[in-house]
Amino acid sequence: MASHRKSRPTGTRVAGIRTPALATAALTSVALLSQSANAAPEADDKPSLEEVEKKVDDLYRQAGSATEKYNGAKEKTAKQRKRADALIDDVAKRTQKLNEAREELGSFASAQYRTGAAAPDTATFLLADTPQDYFDQTQLMDRMTGRQKVAVDDYVTQQSETMKKRQEATESLEALTESQGDLKTAKATVQRKLADARELMSKLTAEEKARLAAIEKEKQEEAARKADELARQQAAQQQAHEEAARQQDSGSSPSGSAGSGSSTPTAPADSSYATKADKALAFARAQIGKPYVWGAVGPGSYDCSGLTQAAWKAAGVTLPRTTYDQVNAGTTVPLSQARPGDLVFFYDDVTHVGIYIGNGMMIHAPKPGTYVREESVYYDGESAIHSVVRPA
Repeated sequence: MASHRKSRPTGTRVAGIRTPALATAALTSVALLSQSANAAPEADDKPSLEEVEKKVDDLYRQAGSATEKYNGAKEKTAKQRKRADALIDDVAKRTQKLNEAREELGSFASAQYRTGAAAPDTATFLLADTPQDYFDQTQLMDRMTGRQKVAVDDYVTQQSETMKKRQEATESLEALTESQGDLKTAKATVQRKLADARELMSKLTAEEKARLAAIEKEKQEEAARKADELARQQAAQQQAHEEAARQQDSGSSPSGSAGSGSSTPTAPADSSYATKADKALAFARAQIGKPYVWGAVGPGSYDCSGLTQAAWKAAGVTLPRTTYDQVNAGTTVPLSQARPGDLVFFYDDVTHVGIYIGNGMMIHAPKPGTYVREESVYYDGESAIHSVVRPA
C-alpha cells in the first residue's frame, strides 16, 4: 500500500499551512513590492524648495566670500610683483657696479704685474738711480696702495649689498608665487560655487522656479516694509533733533518728549561729508544696470566692493579693495543713524557691501547673474546686516 502513496508537494509553510511553489513565488513578489514601497520615500528624498533656495543662497554667499579672497590675493599679488620687479632691477644695477669694481681691482693687478710693483723696500732703493728716483717710486706706490684699498672696500661693499638684494628678490619671488597660488585657489573656489548653484537651479522644474520667484517676491516685500520702518524712524529722529536745535536757539529748554526714545536723534550731516557723499552716490546711480562680475572694478561691470571703491574714488576718497578692509576704513555708526553715502556691510564674515542712499535703501552689486541696483538694506533679512561705516 505504501508504494501507491503520492509524494507530498514541496512548498513553504505559512501559519502552519503548506503552500505550493506558485504561491511561494507570489509571496516573494509581495515581499519585493513591500520592500520597494518602504524604499520609495528614500528614493524620493528630494530637498524642499525652501532647502534648495537656502542652498543656492549659501553657495552664492560662499562665492562672494571667495571673491573677496580673490580680490585680496589679486591686490597682494600685484604689489608683490611690483616689489619683485623693483628688486630685480636693483640687483641688475648693483651687479653692474660690482662688475665695475671688479674690473678696477683687475686693472690694479694688471698694472702691478706689468711693472713688477711691490711694496717699496731696500732693493727698490738700490735699483734707483738717484735718491729722488726712490722718493718718486715710493710716493707712487703709496698712492696706488691707497687707491687699491678704496677699490677693495668698494668691491666688498658692493658684493655684500648685491648678495643682500638678491636674497630679498628671491624671497619676494617666493612670496609672489605663494600669492599667485592663493589667487588661483580663490578663483577656482568662486567658479566651483557658482557652478554648483547653477546646477541646483537647472534641476528645478518651471513650476518650482515659479514658486521660488514667489518666495523671493515675499522676501523683497518684507524687506521693503522694514526699509519703510527704518525711514520713518530716521525721519522721526531728524525731526526731534531739529526741534531740539530750534528750542536751543530760542533759549528754551528742550521738552522731555523731544529727545525721548531709545536712540539719540541723528545730527545733520556736515557739509563736507554731504558733498562727498553726493558725488559718490551720483557715481553709484550711474552704474545701475551694469552686470555683477566677480573681481570687477568697472567701468563696464563691478563686484560689490569694486562698486563702493569706485563710487568713493569719484568723491576723492580712496577705499581699500576688499570688504574686509573697507569695513575698517571709517567710523562705525548705528543703522538707525545711517546717512546717504555710508557703507552697509553684511554677514558675519563681512563678505558683502552696499552704499546707503537713505530711506532704508542702498545701491549694490548683489551677486553673479544680477545687475547693480537699488534695494532694501534688509534684502537678505535683518540678521544679515553686519555694520554701517562712514568712510569720510
